[in-house]
Amino acid sequence: MVVWGVVPSTLAGRGAGDAPWAPLMVAWFVSLVATMGSLFFSEVMRLPPCVLCWYQRICMYPIALVLTVGLASGDRHLPRYVWPLAAAGLAIAVYHNLLYYHLIPDSITPCTTGVSCTDRQIEWLGFITIPLLSLTAFAIIAGCLVWFRQRSKRFPA
Repeated sequence: MVVWGVVPSTLAGRGAGDAPWAPLMVAWFVSLVATMGSLFFSEVMRLPPCVLCWYQRICMYPIALVLTVGLASGDRHLPRYVWPLAAAGLAIAVYHNLLYYHLIPDSITPCTTGVSCTDRQIEWLGFITIPLLSLTAFAIIAGCLVWFRQRSKRFPA
């Protein structure tokens, strides 16, 4: 991976196993997979995204870029830049899943034109859907930010 080779020594910690930046590398990888996955669904599989999917993309795509630049430059304040995007994306993903699984009424959906936010376009293994994939990605990224904060306390700057 490109960024893996350029992580500065200021983030490296005391060895590969104790590196405080490892959670951010996981978040970076998840954001890249989520970004590429969403582009694959829309551009290769020709599945049109709904309104809520667009909002989630607006949050996810910059996370991949911000993490790339922040990791490459060794910015220990990187989570401060990622948290607002991750929190907003996670909130939208939770709302989308509540709509998708009919836990809240369809009457409050923002998807009034175009693709419905509750259409089943993909369902792997009977339960893995596009909204669930997005929710999982944002939850992992948020978890990695918390994990980084915990590990950073052990390795002060």
